[in-house]
Amino acid sequence: MARYTKASQRTGRVGVLGGALDYTGAPFFAAMSALRLGADLSHIICAPTAAQAIKSYSPDLIVHPILREDAPRYRIKKELDSILSRLHVLVLGPGLGREEYMQTYAKMALSLARSKAMFLVLDADALWVVGQDLSLVKGYRRAVLTPNVVEFKRLAEQAGVDEGIPANERAAEISKRLGGVVILEKGAKDLIASDTTGEEASLEESKLSEDDADREKVKEVVEVDVEGGLKRCGGQGDVLSGSVGTMLAWGKCYEDGAFGDHTIPSSRLPILAAIGGSMVTRTSSKLAFQVQRRGLVTQDMIPYLARAFAEIFGKDSQGGQD
Repeated sequence: MARYTKASQRTGRVGVLGGALDYTGAPFFAAMSALRLGADLSHIICAPTAAQAIKSYSPDLIVHPILREDAPRYRIKKELDSILSRLHVLVLGPGLGREEYMQTYAKMALSLARSKAMFLVLDADALWVVGQDLSLVKGYRRAVLTPNVVEFKRLAEQAGVDEGIPANERAAEISKRLGGVVILEKGAKDLIASDTTGEEASLEESKLSEDDADREKVKEVVEVDVEGGLKRCGGQGDVLSGSVGTMLAWGKCYEDGAFGDHTIPSSRLPILAAIGGSMVTRTSSKLAFQVQRRGLVTQDMIPYLARAFAEIFGKDSQGGQD
């Protein structure tokens, strides 16, 4: 999606919101994956109870321990607004947990991100949040949802998708009912779908004009069967969300004119980022498994992200000398 050149080295600022008392690994995996794939900066917005552990994992991450349980909500909103104004994309959910105050802050961040027309990746417990109120994402076509098998089944039920619909068509049906958001259904083969033919699909927040309405009414389903490793680590979904987030950050830089020829409409960027992130994550899993075999853990995958990108998109896309 983005080609490195000496003239343009702007490769995006990624934010990850998640990380509470019991969950520090997931936001780290997502944020570090973003850096290893090629993001400029990676921020983690978390609770103070998670901050010290996350900071100890890597000095490369910028950690904002602002999600205090006892803080006035207006103050957190102001701090969140300030941080989000510096980012190109927000990854919401890794390590979020289901504590009421963290769920409240997730809704607050989602609302602020939408008001800024930011690209979004929603994973893990952020999917639980939107499942309780689908209007949080309905019609927002700059969002990618990445449910696993259990989360996908729950999301389908919440969206009112009939079980009689063939399994390979359910992701598209969820997308249609949610107004065209991209659904990345994780599995043995990742299924990525976007259906903007329904009435809920929004043009306003997708930077589209009414003249594009007919052209933008499309249904697209892509199956990613790129070979992965024979062991799927528990944190692989966090690597995926960070990878998709990075590609969306590149997409935002592209949209803003930092590079590219502007032949790709903004409405296509979320599904392209989802496809690219899926391919890179699966390939990094394969490469890491070839070395670690059954001892593979999530941290082993992250150093292989850049190599996986080069394997898929070509070495010239990496920049520098081999």
